[in-house]
Amino acid sequence: MRQRRWFRLVAAAGAFSLLAAACGDDDDGGTTDTTEAEEGAEAQPATDQLVIGRVLPETGPLSFLGPPMIVGTDLAVEDINAAGGVLGKEVKLIKGDEGETPQIARETVNRLLGDGANVIIGAAASGSSQEFIGTLSENGIPQCSGSNTSPSFTDQENADFYFRTVPPDEAVAPIIADRVIEDGHTSVAVVNRADDYGNLLGDLIAQRLEESGATVEGPISYDPEAATFDAEVSRVTNASPDAVVLVSFDEGGQIAAGLIEAGITPDQLYGADGVFGPTFVEQVDPANESVIDGMTVIGAAGTKEFNDRIAEQTNNNFIYGGQTYDCVIIAALAAEAAQSVDGQDIIDAVQDVTSGGTKCTTFEECKQLLEDGEDIDYDGASGTIELNEPGDPTTAVYAIGQFQDGGTLTIVDSREVDLTE
Repeated sequence: MRQRRWFRLVAAAGAFSLLAAACGDDDDGGTTDTTEAEEGAEAQPATDQLVIGRVLPETGPLSFLGPPMIVGTDLAVEDINAAGGVLGKEVKLIKGDEGETPQIARETVNRLLGDGANVIIGAAASGSSQEFIGTLSENGIPQCSGSNTSPSFTDQENADFYFRTVPPDEAVAPIIADRVIEDGHTSVAVVNRADDYGNLLGDLIAQRLEESGATVEGPISYDPEAATFDAEVSRVTNASPDAVVLVSFDEGGQIAAGLIEAGITPDQLYGADGVFGPTFVEQVDPANESVIDGMTVIGAAGTKEFNDRIAEQTNNNFIYGGQTYDCVIIAALAAEAAQSVDGQDIIDAVQDVTSGGTKCTTFEECKQLLEDGEDIDYDGASGTIELNEPGDPTTAVYAIGQFQDGGTLTIVDSREVDLTE
């Protein structure tokens, strides 16, 4: 059985950044949308049915990340129920919008718990997850995020019911920096948001670039709420770099527009996961779909097979889709393996179902192996999965995308890394 730190703390959840809440409609098939959040809701988990509460960005500054994760969650529940559900019952999905602020994400989770969720999928932003992780620890509710990259979750005490399918930022920084070097660049400016996400990833990328022999300007940190980014653009252009790495969210579109106007070409621009989406071009110049053709972006995504599956529904937006799909499948397999929907039983089984047994790649296949009395090792939509004791993945697949042919985000390469090496 999986061994974890069981510190059942009541946490004062700290906010890092981002996000807000919203509404939805009821769907058929046992799926209910949340419409508003209520402070202080008590967890009311079902005793014999797996109820998934989803808190992902349908609105707000990270809404561009939402489609692949939302579709991934929906498909996972569909696949589970098509295979007979969990413990003989269909999995129920309750939908909630992460929105614009971490505080409203917390309120959404309170409502999800009040509606009976016994597993939470999300949030997209690390800051939002920090707002409610203490509540989930207190109530013994497992949580999985396919997109939280803050390193804080690895060691914090109230993450005892938390796991994720995307590695911390230390994993992607070398991939971004190495791609820049492979493309022949030797003088690089790194521009990042002045928050936990931006500062950490910007520092890691700059460090890797310097270790590889590049001259680095920055990291240049900026206030994402600033009215203009003229000072940052001027600092970059005055340094005359042959490449620029942008660690931002949507506001990075204004920076990219300023850099292009100042003479930086799109093929000199690189972006991290915060700009990995087909709508980023609209933030640069909505009147010119080709404005960033040639720009490269890098982030975690699913396997080619899974990306092809969601491409039409997400407008070729793949970021974190496979990882979020796998969150749902792992939680369901853990419940099947434990023969229980109790939170402690599920979290105890999470590591077991992703390592050390017979390989399987679908819920149906893995469920059959469990029914046959075998241990399983699930590898899924995000590739090879091996979760360690703190609940972090030890392998990862990163997609390298490029804007081409009028702003179409196309996957041109991928990198799989073993984080134990």
